[in-house]
Amino acid sequence: MQFIMALLKFVLHFDAHLRLIATDYGMWAYFFLFVMVFCETGLVVTPFIPGDSLLFMIGALTASGIFSLVPVGLLLICAAVLGDTVNYHIGSFIGPRAFHNVEARFFWKDNLEKAQAFYRKWGGAAIFLGRFMPIIRTFVPFAAGIGKMNYGKFLAWNLAGGFAWVSLLMGCGFLFGDVPFVRYNITAFVFGLIVLSLIPVVVGMMNSRITRGMESR
Repeated sequence: MQFIMALLKFVLHFDAHLRLIATDYGMWAYFFLFVMVFCETGLVVTPFIPGDSLLFMIGALTASGIFSLVPVGLLLICAAVLGDTVNYHIGSFIGPRAFHNVEARFFWKDNLEKAQAFYRKWGGAAIFLGRFMPIIRTFVPFAAGIGKMNYGKFLAWNLAGGFAWVSLLMGCGFLFGDVPFVRYNITAFVFGLIVLSLIPVVVGMMNSRITRGMESR
């Protein structure tokens, strides 16, 4: 519980933390951002790392001159694409064995099943669409690897999704993050972005429970 509260506090004060990191560590701050985005997209054990709100805040800080727009944008697109690529290969290599134990501490079988259902419904487009859905974003490439999706097809959707996700979220932050009203209420905007990004996940969980309830009758 303490970890969750600490993570939430960090997320809600992204701007202050990122400003401090950029000031204290200079170019190493770019490496930190790369690792954050890579881990959020590439490792199924870290779906809790913020993605959408992080990109929005980075975009807002580029508008303030804290980061350089083009270098950080290209770097994070590479991190997103590389993360999904590694995730795909992990899924292809490990497969369902990682989820053999339903009570596994780091691998959540329910999340994998949701990602697999999402992948079956949307096919290759799930790689692109999943970019904009927290948790699903982390597990869809893993599910694609388990399903042995054609790698050329996966890579095409991966490149398109990584570019669109980083560009859209960073672009919104760049355009609106430095607007006085947004800047002075940044915590509320970040929290709102987190809530909005979680809506599709919550709706999907509710639909899944309703479907299971109807099938059990």
